[in-house]
Amino acid sequence: MTAAGTTGSPSGPGAGADLETLSRVVGQVRSNIERVIEGKPDVVNSALVVLLAEGHLLIEDVPGVGKTTLSKALARSIDCTVRRIQFTPDLLPSDVTGVSIFNQNTREFEFRPGGVFANIVVGDEINRASPKTQSALLECMEERQVTVDTGTYQLEAPFMVIATQNPIEMEGTYALPEAQRDRFMARVSIGYPVEAAEIAMLDSRSASNPIDDLEPVTDAAEIRKLCAIVAQVYVSPAVQRYAVALTGATRRTDQLNLGASPRATLHLVRAAKAFAAIHARDYVLPDDLRTLARPVLAHRLLPSVESAMSGRSTMAILDALVAAVPVPEPQHRA
Repeated sequence: MTAAGTTGSPSGPGAGADLETLSRVVGQVRSNIERVIEGKPDVVNSALVVLLAEGHLLIEDVPGVGKTTLSKALARSIDCTVRRIQFTPDLLPSDVTGVSIFNQNTREFEFRPGGVFANIVVGDEINRASPKTQSALLECMEERQVTVDTGTYQLEAPFMVIATQNPIEMEGTYALPEAQRDRFMARVSIGYPVEAAEIAMLDSRSASNPIDDLEPVTDAAEIRKLCAIVAQVYVSPAVQRYAVALTGATRRTDQLNLGASPRATLHLVRAAKAFAAIHARDYVLPDDLRTLARPVLAHRLLPSVESAMSGRSTMAILDALVAAVPVPEPQHRA
């Protein structure tokens, strides 16, 4: 096997069969989602990458383009526990994490779990709640646990937060704290549908909502197995250095006030492993990292005042930085 920037891929004897299983299940989930989200294969693929990389997904776009529909379609495609949290200005942190309530009968405090106690948590319009409430997700997103009073409660795997938000220019929104944005592995935008897809939507949704007819095509146990397969995907030392170089470039430029964190590097590599596995490869290519740089890194960056005043977007700055980082030379396994 020969791959750019790799030294070969040390795989076990069952790697091929594992990737076939992963490809089959991913295909079933993708087809299920595309029954309600038409003409957006890249967005659906990004959601599946984040799921298999054990990350969290932020869907940002204007109202009415299908953010919540995508979230619900992915959640319904997996036979696991799903909770939806409607982030409103009056939502409290305890509504998210849970609260201890005194039981008059037992004379003891009992923990009542909040909305995050599920395999997939759909956070609808997350930036309409206050930053204090948004911050209630910090611990559970990073450490897969919740601490309330003196008790710590583990969250069952798989655990994924799929949050939707409107652009911050919209009325009644709060900007997500930097620490919150950094915990989302990727941010995607759905965009408006093409004309043919919008016309088809008018026909398919005239009598009922097709999302109500979606049935699960896999379950939590199988998703855990697929995540374990993704974790075994090989990342060569050259590709690891390339990932560090990409994120390091965002920290050294004077065009950005805030560059990508070490967590961003971890997320970029984990997402690339899932991306490679979905494409039936047991090794990561530099092109995988370049493809994922925008969805994984852009939402973590803050442009400098000079860049903002000159009209340069964060995406344009990131694209230029990625283009300037040398790509590892192909290496051949002896």
